[in-house]
Amino acid sequence: MKIDCIRTYHLRCELKAPFGFSQWYYGQRNVLVVEVVSDGVSGWGECYGPADVIQGCVEKFYASRIVGMNPVATDAIWQHMWRSSLDFARAGVMMAAMSGIDMALWDLKGKLLGQSVSELMGGRQRDKVSCYATGMYYLDLPEDKLLPALIEEGLTYAQQGFEAMKIKVGKNLEFDEKFARALRDALPNTELMADSNHAFDLPEAVRIGRVLDELNYRWFEEPLSPEHSHMFRQLSDKLDLAIATGECEQTRFGYQKLIAAGGVQILQPDMAYCGGPSEALKIRALASANGLNCVAHVWGTQLNLAAATHFLASAYPEPGRYEEKRLLLEYDRTENPLRDDIYEQVIDVKQGQASVPTAPGLGVSIDSEAMKHYLVSKTENKA
Repeated sequence: MKIDCIRTYHLRCELKAPFGFSQWYYGQRNVLVVEVVSDGVSGWGECYGPADVIQGCVEKFYASRIVGMNPVATDAIWQHMWRSSLDFARAGVMMAAMSGIDMALWDLKGKLLGQSVSELMGGRQRDKVSCYATGMYYLDLPEDKLLPALIEEGLTYAQQGFEAMKIKVGKNLEFDEKFARALRDALPNTELMADSNHAFDLPEAVRIGRVLDELNYRWFEEPLSPEHSHMFRQLSDKLDLAIATGECEQTRFGYQKLIAAGGVQILQPDMAYCGGPSEALKIRALASANGLNCVAHVWGTQLNLAAATHFLASAYPEPGRYEEKRLLLEYDRTENPLRDDIYEQVIDVKQGQASVPTAPGLGVSIDSEAMKHYLVSKTENKA
């Protein structure tokens, strides 16, 4: 077997209504989808980051270097790509390009070997994975109207069967506290998490973290800038709830530094960015060796959602016990036609539970005709 062809597809859609978080607002969605072909069989992956830039990384650099290689030798291919760009691309958009290629190779390997990705990751330990709804992003409303709109959104997720959900904080301290309290009052028995998208300095993070502690939130995500990992220990020493971070980090080497700095209890690799499923498994092993839990960050389309579903289906909570602790799957509920409108097979989520696909590969499939509606540009590299 050999890789015959690698194609990329930059997809884009305009959103009906922009939504925001602590850093900026989104008015459109972009994604780079990667297709790796061997003997007429296609594997699919996606990349997290600026799609037009990452597309050049795949087409102009990596694709020509791995066409012709054995597609099931995922570790060998990953190491070949890593060494080829080691001197100038140990992190950033080129690692995002590697991630999408690697995800496509895992999908392809599963199809060629007749096994699901969770089986290839060591074995499916559960048939369903509990989800948390990610939503409650900011709308272009005054705060007195925004707050009840966000609470109503959270109640809708609860009515849909979600027993856990994650809110956005980082707008401003006064609104953040009001929002966190109002949602807890509205949903006293729901598992809640909060994500600031690295909006706070240390004193601000302590203030909001203590509110979240009081309200029994499960974790505080990205409370601080990823540039100041030494502060996570300082923050953790002042709080009881778990600190979660890592979606901006890449490779086992980057995560080793994050772990060594201390203060983080939950690692969040994104398989469309961290180095792909191959590297996520190594990051998970690092987390286990340090007594930490690893919960995938998910943003994008059904491909990244499927990769994370398999990752968590094959995962084991640390330190382990008879009554298992849930490792929650992130389920983005924001508007995204690139996730919802171009797939023939999707991850089935009902009553807050994702069914783990049993079909070979990732278990989701793209509708090529539907994808054309969103296509910005396409590339192809052949043997």
